[in-house]
Amino acid sequence: MGKVYLVGAGPGDPDLITVKGLKCIKLADVILYDRLVNKELLEYAKPKAELIYCGKLPNHHIMKQELINQLLVKHAKKGKIVTRLKGGDPFVFGRGGEEAEELAKNQIPFEVVPGITAGIAAPSYAGIPVTHRDYGSSFAFVTGHTKEGEDDIKWEALASIDTLAIYMGVKNLPSIQEKLLQHGKKTSTPIALINWGTTTIQKTVVTNLSDVIEDAQKEKITNPCMIIVGEVVRMREKISWFEESFLETLPKEVVL
Repeated sequence: MGKVYLVGAGPGDPDLITVKGLKCIKLADVILYDRLVNKELLEYAKPKAELIYCGKLPNHHIMKQELINQLLVKHAKKGKIVTRLKGGDPFVFGRGGEEAEELAKNQIPFEVVPGITAGIAAPSYAGIPVTHRDYGSSFAFVTGHTKEGEDDIKWEALASIDTLAIYMGVKNLPSIQEKLLQHGKKTSTPIALINWGTTTIQKTVVTNLSDVIEDAQKEKITNPCMIIVGEVVRMREKISWFEESFLETLPKEVVL
């Protein structure tokens, strides 16, 4: 019997992977990796390691989750070391829980290696601390989309949270705006849209709840994008560092 490592690859900057996560890449006989995993990390794989792309585009899954689960089990039963490389953290909107459940059901040994999630890293790179004593003492991760036909997000409760980090919510911005306004958020509430956070093509747009849809369209913001809602967004004016100190020094052909 082999073993499976469910590894968080971090939010995009390859330097943000954990030491243990990197060890799992180097150890693996088989690596199943997602679309948002920085491909530079695959350079650390063994020369004969089998690399399997499991990428998911919005509304288009190259490989369905059920098949991914089956492949993890299949390769582990062959005695191989399998690393399931997932963007961000495996258990933060990464379906790592479903994969771990399948492995446990089949009595496959596994370990979970946490990763840095985009809900913290992207705003950090945009100069936005998700908590701050002057602006926000509560913080919540929120999915920007649910299973088709379902909307079980508790927006009434979330509207009272100081800072919201909303994952993959660009497509549903009109609904998100409506729900937050409906449950008490002010139209002037600051919002940051962070596209491709922590990467060399990071783009940050600061707006407010009233103008967010118009500004997202004008700036052509698409997923992957972190949507940060709350007064902490105002800190970007004071402590923005990444785009100013790093991106502006890159050659023009690198910064797209």
